Amino acid sequence: MITPQQVEQMIKGELPDAQVQVQDLTGGGDHYQVTVVSSQFAGKGLVQQHRIVYDALKQAMSTEAIHALALKTCAP
Repeated sequence: MITPQQVEQMIKGELPDAQVQVQDLTGGGDHYQVTVVSSQFAGKGLVQQHRIVYDALKQAMSTEAIHALALKTCAP
């Protein structure tokens, strides 16, 4: 199980300026809804933005600590 705070820390490790909101959708610590706002998304398409976040969470996703992720991203 991974905590919302750990998810936020992993994302901020890749995107230090990010504003991150993490919601555990089921209470089980493996289904999350994450909203990320970062200036590093400026000029990037939605797929590129999501790849940046997925790269930050790569280890947690590969070990299935995060089973499902609803992701919203945008530049400020």
